[in-house]
Amino acid sequence: MFAFLHAFVCMLLYVCLYGQSGYISDIRNAVGKVHCARGCPVLYLLTERTTVAVKKTERETGGIVMSLNATPSSERVHIGFFGRRNAGKSSVVNAVTGQELAVVSDVKGTTTDPVSKAMELLPIGPVVIIDTPGIDDEGALGELRVRKTKQVLNKTDVAILVIDAAAGRTDAEEELLAMFKEKEIPYLIVYNKIDLLPEGTVLQVEEGACQVSAVENIGIHELKEAIGRLAQTEGPEQYIVRDLVQPNDLIVLVVPIDSAAPKGRLILPQQQTIRDILEAGAVPVVTRDTELEDTLKNLGRNPRLVITDSQVFGKVAKIVPEEVSLTSFSILMARYKGDLKAVVEGARMLDSLQDGDTVLISEGCTHHRQCNDIGTVKLPKWILEHTGKKLNFVFTSGTDFPVDLTEYQLIVHCGGCMLNEREMKYRMKCAKDQQVPMTNYGIAIAHMKGILARSIEVFSEL
Repeated sequence: MFAFLHAFVCMLLYVCLYGQSGYISDIRNAVGKVHCARGCPVLYLLTERTTVAVKKTERETGGIVMSLNATPSSERVHIGFFGRRNAGKSSVVNAVTGQELAVVSDVKGTTTDPVSKAMELLPIGPVVIIDTPGIDDEGALGELRVRKTKQVLNKTDVAILVIDAAAGRTDAEEELLAMFKEKEIPYLIVYNKIDLLPEGTVLQVEEGACQVSAVENIGIHELKEAIGRLAQTEGPEQYIVRDLVQPNDLIVLVVPIDSAAPKGRLILPQQQTIRDILEAGAVPVVTRDTELEDTLKNLGRNPRLVITDSQVFGKVAKIVPEEVSLTSFSILMARYKGDLKAVVEGARMLDSLQDGDTVLISEGCTHHRQCNDIGTVKLPKWILEHTGKKLNFVFTSGTDFPVDLTEYQLIVHCGGCMLNEREMKYRMKCAKDQQVPMTNYGIAIAHMKGILARSIEVFSEL
């Protein structure tokens, strides 16, 4: 009887999870196919279908799949493996992760695109492992692959240079080392395939370099420890809002629920801000803009801070009393991952735009755009209204960020919640080096609404 009830509950759970009647036949057909613990075939079916779904999603997202409870990719240490074709990068990746993450072959150029995998890697913790194509790839497609490899460097926190121990260092490795140093990326040199060296061979390697055999699992433990030491966070810990509030402070978060809001969840900056407030021992109060006025009346006391979605900045500013500090999620993210002072200065360029100027609007993610999308619809409209000029707009998203920025008179970037700190700062450095002003969605909107001074007064560093 217990076994029957157990199976029934599992089937019911399965139906609830997937919500599609078509799967009933799957359950019926699976019964009796396998012998699971307690005689329950449904548990196997759940695992099987979930595995298929995860693998499908991995293909669609470049290998980065995480549940809502997992550490976001942007908060993980990004570890990139670089080198020439057939140096054994993929084999080293598989040995370090203990998984068949990358396809391994004796054929040069097996890895054709960067492969990313979010995982836990001891002793480091949450990481993103990136396997890259060979830097010496050839032909037209090879050039594209090399370009992708160089692009990965912009978000790499720790670089692992894999060298074929028998072949030694070549110009290709020297080029990579020069790029590591130019971008100030901590790196580790790894000599692979030592098992193929003639017996008694003693390699003359740089201090700190590792000697491994991915195939024979020689030196892999030492390599992981070396990566862990290199990946240690340097400098003071950065906070989104924790350092701005005190225990028991009331913090009101204004979250519009409109056609552009993701169904059934909050966006990442909102989630992260709530968590940071809780870490500070303060009390987050979440409300929509439509209920904000009533929410403030019902609190009993003024909140310490109101944080709003940038889209309703103007509306919220009119409701929140002047004595209450006000900022936006986007501004907090600009401070958390970039240079707040620089993007504040960049916003003032909005007043200097002329007819014919080109504005680059860049987003770090690749979400499905709604008809009233903030990046491609609302922002251009507000900028045109603010400037009164005839402007050109160019839009980029995801990892697509131009190398040459000289054709733009201003860059307006999103908060960068889906980008790690290194990539966000790389983009800001590119803009600075090419003398192109760069600002942020929230700061640009605050400036255009005439509330920029108020929205940044909470930050003592400005």
